[in-house]
Amino acid sequence: MTPSTLPISPARTLTALLGWVALTYGAATTGIFVSTGGWYAELLKPAWNPPGWLFGPVWTLLYTLMAVAAWLIWKQGGWKAQKRALSLYLLQWALNALWTPLFFGLHRPGLAVLELLLLDVAVLATIRAFWQVRRAAAWLLIPYACWIAFATALNVAIWRLNP
Repeated sequence: MTPSTLPISPARTLTALLGWVALTYGAATTGIFVSTGGWYAELLKPAWNPPGWLFGPVWTLLYTLMAVAAWLIWKQGGWKAQKRALSLYLLQWALNALWTPLFFGLHRPGLAVLELLLLDVAVLATIRAFWQVRRAAAWLLIPYACWIAFATALNVAIWRLNP
């Protein structure tokens, strides 16, 4: 057996899962550097804007699914064997983390739209790469892709309503 095909110990597997969870949830930490209060509350929003309380539970579920998906890919030989797929995951993760400072921190919804379009493409590329390695991992990213597409449409609507 080669090192990439050797079984991974349960302790290392659990540690890796926890690492992917910590990393993935880390994208949300960019929100601690910006205020989501006054400016956002004053913006005009479309009638289909979700209530504020919905975002926490949705992102909790999505980040968990994302972390498990990345972990499933990692389990298929680690970084060495899955460099492309995991690099795409990290790219979309970084773009995910960037949106909050652009939208809430800099108050730049137009720039945030451009960033979300890049994120949409990166998430789709990640799903495609995951599909080639482990289809279950790709399926776990589908709700995230749908939410990001919805977020893009919402961001566009807010941008257009607040020129």
